[in-house]
Amino acid sequence: MARNKEALILLIDVGPSMHKLLPEVEKICSMLVQKKLIFGKYDEVGVVLFATDDTDNELTTEVGGYEHVVVLRNCKVVDGDIIEALQSLPRGAAPGDFLDAIVVGMDMMIKKFGQTSKGKKRLCLITDAKSPIKDPYEGTKEDQVDTIAAQMNAHGMKLESIIVRGRSSGDAAKGFMEENDSLLVHFSKKASAKTVYVESPTSLLGAIRTRNISAVTTFRGDLELSPKMKVKVWVYKKTAEEKFPTLKKYSDKAPPTDKFATHEIKVDYEYKGVEDPTKVIPPEQRIKGYRYGPQVVPISSDEWDAVKFKPEKSVKLLGFTDASNIMRHYYMKDVSIFIAEPGNAKATVAVSALVRAMAEMNKVAILRCVWRQGQASVVVGALTPNPSNVENIPDSFYFNVLPFAEDVREFQFPSFSNLPLSMQPNEKQQEAADNLVMMLDLAPPGKEEILRPEFTPNPVLERFYRVLEIKSKKPDAEVPPLDTTLKRITEPDPELLSQNMQVIDVFSKQFELKENPKIKKSARRLLNEKPSGSHKDELDGVVDAVGHQAVLSLKNKSSQMVDKVGSETPIEDFEAMMTRKGRADWVDKAIKDMKNLIFDLVENSYEGNTYQKAVDCLVALRKGCILEQEPKQFNDFLRHLCKFCSEKYLSSFCNFLASKQMRLISDTESSDSDVTDEEAGSFLVKTEPGV
Repeated sequence: MARNKEALILLIDVGPSMHKLLPEVEKICSMLVQKKLIFGKYDEVGVVLFATDDTDNELTTEVGGYEHVVVLRNCKVVDGDIIEALQSLPRGAAPGDFLDAIVVGMDMMIKKFGQTSKGKKRLCLITDAKSPIKDPYEGTKEDQVDTIAAQMNAHGMKLESIIVRGRSSGDAAKGFMEENDSLLVHFSKKASAKTVYVESPTSLLGAIRTRNISAVTTFRGDLELSPKMKVKVWVYKKTAEEKFPTLKKYSDKAPPTDKFATHEIKVDYEYKGVEDPTKVIPPEQRIKGYRYGPQVVPISSDEWDAVKFKPEKSVKLLGFTDASNIMRHYYMKDVSIFIAEPGNAKATVAVSALVRAMAEMNKVAILRCVWRQGQASVVVGALTPNPSNVENIPDSFYFNVLPFAEDVREFQFPSFSNLPLSMQPNEKQQEAADNLVMMLDLAPPGKEEILRPEFTPNPVLERFYRVLEIKSKKPDAEVPPLDTTLKRITEPDPELLSQNMQVIDVFSKQFELKENPKIKKSARRLLNEKPSGSHKDELDGVVDAVGHQAVLSLKNKSSQMVDKVGSETPIEDFEAMMTRKGRADWVDKAIKDMKNLIFDLVENSYEGNTYQKAVDCLVALRKGCILEQEPKQFNDFLRHLCKFCSEKYLSSFCNFLASKQMRLISDTESSDSDVTDEEAGSFLVKTEPGV
């Protein structure tokens, strides 16, 4: 068996207690095989059903006793037949003995791959474990589990048990379930076995893994607590981002008769000189160049190696701090886990002692890590103790990367307590809001957490896999509607909402919804609205005239791709840039360009010949800053402009502004302004005598 391929045997309970869940099991198992067909085409899959009415397996013929177990498909390379078989599973009426199913699955693996323990061999058991396990001919059921576990270890097999149970189970099955759970726990102690319990189809979807990827160490070496004290540790990735699959290009140029065609597309690059474009430059004559202004500076690989930072491979302790000093939102990237070197008793004791002491004192350690020799970057992170409550699992640490000073982004959000008393919620409103938040809790006390992270798959990826499988069979097929299981992840839970409608109604009655006149509207929306005439703070005279001109020019020029404010039609250019798609960057550029133009008009005027044009541009800038809620930019600019005029003996322009009733943007015109109406109206009056 190839080392990087996997053989999987699905052991599915089709007994009476599973009938309600089988439609979801069919859908999820067929999708599992579909993924293997697309991305793991050489993986092998077999299917065993138990609790069936019939019996069809080789062990019953050879030794007898394994009744109500049917081998639906022998272990073979995945194909469309297995998918079709999984989409219509039979319903059985017999009790389900999952130990018999495990033995039949093991027998299939051994006969397929022989006595070797190499390769990835996995048994996936899907059942509710409510049926009794029959007594063995000799010994106890625990002895039978020991025998099965020994064979699994000898042949390198792993068992993954997924127990599907609803929130309520009958008392009649309670005794059987407790016994079965005990046997599964015994399995985990004796073999490489894992058991997970799920309640919903969504959790079932996330519990069934397409492939089990073997963990690879990130670091093996010393955890250096001091120059004289070191502990041997191994570091693994605890979590990893599940990325969107990379789709390779496919070539259809190969002849249809060529069975060994890979259909891969390879890209080769040729480097040619400017002086002789026909001559190809060989690799030994090339050198990388980096732009520095208008020049290109060549830097050879030897020079790069000489200046490159090459830290030594190490994990060193920098110090300890209280756990309260390390905020959860500081964590970056993926989580790693530190364990003692396997088989090293002294390291295990040392790690355990350190974990217990740090947990008792509520401390975390700050580490400096270089995972590989010559690694270009150094990582600083927090080591958090993780004491174990399970007998056969040792203590460990979790490691989270921390940001450097330049990586930290401080976002200051004002408190509601700073608002006026009339805008703060009363006791009933606060209580209604608290109840609404508690209602939205996905982990209510005494119940299983909804959408548990470890059992909730990425809905975008799952959707992609399903559509890709449909398109692979029929390229012209339409995208199907969203699956019910995925709706439970992406849409609000209708059951949760229906149970808490009273909380929602109380919340909606406590708060009156009305339009906020100070909410920022886009310039395009405001300019399309009819003027109401209610804006009493609008500038009179030339201000209104130029504002109206700006509106007309915007409607005529908004669709044009203007990328700068020109001197010929500055107002039209400015308004077009303000309403351009992807406006965030264009708004800043338009304001900056308009400021520079106004400065040029004022500074280069001759006996005030450009003052009127400068004021027109200033009015357009003022209106744009109001629409985009940027009052501070305009107010700061106007103050700076007046100061500039007083220093450059251009007091005539300030007088001209005063005659045109130019004002700062007040807080009544823009809620983000810190200037009152009185200050806005008296700005030029105050500054004029000093000019």
